[in-house]
Amino acid sequence: MAKTGLERKGLPPVADYGATILILGAFPGEESLRRQQYYAHPRNLFWDIMGELCGAGRDKTYTERVAVLLHNGIALWDVLASCSRIGSMDADIRRGGFSVNDFRAFLTLHRIGSIFFDGAKAAELFRRHVVPTLADTPELIALPSTSPANVRVDRQEKLCRWLEIRKYLSDRDAAGKEQRDTAAGQKSDRCSTGGMPGAAAKD
Repeated sequence: MAKTGLERKGLPPVADYGATILILGAFPGEESLRRQQYYAHPRNLFWDIMGELCGAGRDKTYTERVAVLLHNGIALWDVLASCSRIGSMDADIRRGGFSVNDFRAFLTLHRIGSIFFDGAKAAELFRRHVVPTLADTPELIALPSTSPANVRVDRQEKLCRWLEIRKYLSDRDAAGKEQRDTAAGQKSDRCSTGGMPGAAAKD
């Protein structure tokens, strides 16, 4: 008798309103679902890479890692909201037995400029099932899967590819600095003129 996977529901997004970068997997593995934590498998390289990228490594608790990602404008989610699957492999996701997350609503609420995919399956699912529903699509970049099952790409190459995200963090920091400098200039102007133009000064 053929095996039929039970339907599994995914995790809620890790995001706040400052997010400009979104990292997407296809669907959480069994250990992640059990612990209700993204990339919970001890041999998955995701958190090791995040440690190199922005300091969100395994030396911190999960809560602390998530806080570091959010501080750096990085959000986490998966393409699929639910799926029928046997085991943890993306290849085990049953064709047609899944639903995708509501990215139209998510991208309306968040100023995401770039989406990075953890593996080819996540990128394929997003391009096939999500992109046609969007009016505007952020920049899409597929990266090697951090899963231990991805033995075709070695650890060093995975790290080098994923550290490409640093450029986007730098761009975000530069934009934030420009906004802070502008705000500081506006504040200086207001102070020198006694407040906003046309507004009464307040104690």
